[in-house]
Amino acid sequence: MNRLFLYGQSVEDDNFTDRISETERLKQNFNHGVNTILISPRRIGKTSIVKKVLRELDNPEIITVFMDIYDCRDEFDFYNKFSAAVIKSVSSSVDSILKNITDLIGRISPKISVSQEPSSEVSLSLGLTPKQCNPEELLNIPQVLARKKGIHIVVCIDEFQQIGEFPHSLEVQKKMRSIWQHQNNVTYCFFGSKKHMMEKLFGDRKMPFFQFGEMTELGLIPTCEWVKYIKSRFALEHKDISDELASKLCSMVQNHSSYVQQLSWNLFVRTDRIATDEALQIAFQDTIDQNRPCFTEQIRSLSTYQLNFLKALANGVTSGFTSVQILSEWHIGSKSSISVIKKALLDKELIEIGQDSVIIADPLFKIWLRDSYSA
Repeated sequence: MNRLFLYGQSVEDDNFTDRISETERLKQNFNHGVNTILISPRRIGKTSIVKKVLRELDNPEIITVFMDIYDCRDEFDFYNKFSAAVIKSVSSSVDSILKNITDLIGRISPKISVSQEPSSEVSLSLGLTPKQCNPEELLNIPQVLARKKGIHIVVCIDEFQQIGEFPHSLEVQKKMRSIWQHQNNVTYCFFGSKKHMMEKLFGDRKMPFFQFGEMTELGLIPTCEWVKYIKSRFALEHKDISDELASKLCSMVQNHSSYVQQLSWNLFVRTDRIATDEALQIAFQDTIDQNRPCFTEQIRSLSTYQLNFLKALANGVTSGFTSVQILSEWHIGSKSSISVIKKALLDKELIEIGQDSVIIADPLFKIWLRDSYSA
């Protein structure tokens, strides 16, 4: 199947574009044992680039582990998932899995399922209870296996910001840092969809993971690279789009990776042979309409002041929120409430706060807000 434009999921192969320098840097980090923290807004391509690098690593002495901890709600969920992911990735067979479990954890009854399909992965669930968990031993499993097998292990953890939501999170983080910082045969890569929380976990001097590794901010893909990609995907189905229109498409969604893919697809399906500006405008509205349920849900739990603050941002206000004029015009409460509003919206990843301004993090969400709640 020829999947021309992918969004809402990680991409690979021909659907992956640019990121040449970032890919090479991450590959070097993995090959030379440098812990890495990827920081960027949502849906910019963190998961895609990590998976691409893991696929391209060709060092037989490096074993890779990829895990997503979005569904982990406490440290014991994490220990179960972490231990199972590492053991499964390092083990070559079901017998090897069972032996490693026995050697490393002891007498438990793991759930292992194997599909009849030759290419299917083994499913492993350890089912460890809090009483069976020895955090220090479990967190040290990669190091023990790496030394035992004479290999280096690269552990990549998606949605790592979840540990900030765990009960007793600070103690859990201290525990992790105290074990992982001494593992000379293991390299870690952390990334997640909540930029603000990731920056807090790794950029705050007071936090246990401060300076744990190289913090890399994944920026936007340049327009020139997007234009080449969009034109090549259209050409696969004998359709054409001009450089100017492809560039305009990128500008409409501020080069946001997921939205570029989504808008490109919407334009593609509305193009018979040559893409037009009229079709692009219709495709853009299609894209907004497709995301409207998500945007509506994002504002459902907001207070009146929080929503009014976002309305002001959507209509071009980026600073001076404590001025009498803006407070009155946008009905965002008192001067003392502004910092509270900012923190709440920042925690929800709806805004980004710069040195001199505040902006809405999602470019399409901003347009939807502006059009729905125009001044």
